[in-house]
Amino acid sequence: MSGILDILNSDLGKSLVSGVAAHTNQPQDKAHEVLSMALPVLMTAMKRNVSSPEGAQGLLNAITTQHDGSILSNLSGLFSGGVDDSVTADGSKILGHVLGNKQGNVEQAISLKSGIDASSVAQILKVAAPILMGLLGNQAKQQNVNSPGGLDGLLGGLLGGGSKNNQQSFLESILDANKDGSIIDDVAGMFLGGDKKKGGLGGLLGGMFGGKS
Repeated sequence: MSGILDILNSDLGKSLVSGVAAHTNQPQDKAHEVLSMALPVLMTAMKRNVSSPEGAQGLLNAITTQHDGSILSNLSGLFSGGVDDSVTADGSKILGHVLGNKQGNVEQAISLKSGIDASSVAQILKVAAPILMGLLGNQAKQQNVNSPGGLDGLLGGLLGGGSKNNQQSFLESILDANKDGSIIDDVAGMFLGGDKKKGGLGGLLGGMFGGKS
């Protein structure tokens, strides 16, 4: 199975990159950079959430009912003439559920790392979130994931799969840069650099999954 960053470099991913770049008036390379950081973080947050029975059932319900993958069949239509408000509203709900009150911290961290203003990062995430959910729904159908217990493997496969290219190296660094088994502090470290144990934005981001949203 391909990893999420390999999918981002596929035809589907290129359509997503070009679409969000046009939607936010950003260069395509910058849109790609934001998505390369944001999608693994969102999936890591989801993987954390499905560790509880309630979170797993909630995600399963979402990808089998509302986000079954149909959004992927017409991305050109989605971005043609501007993204519909219903899509960005859905994206806001997804981000709020997945990231909770740490959403602003994540947007600021990606902004600092990419050099794109936080408001544009926020707009990219609002569009990317429903598409990511559609991708998960499509993968769930292909792999016959129909119970909460299958979600951890689905998300883990998308986070860990793929070829050994530069993007994949970035992903592996996000997962566990210092090989200590702690994913979350490495997310902060990859965004902000320096001492991952210090306070400030890095500390806030490091604790983004520390409690319930």
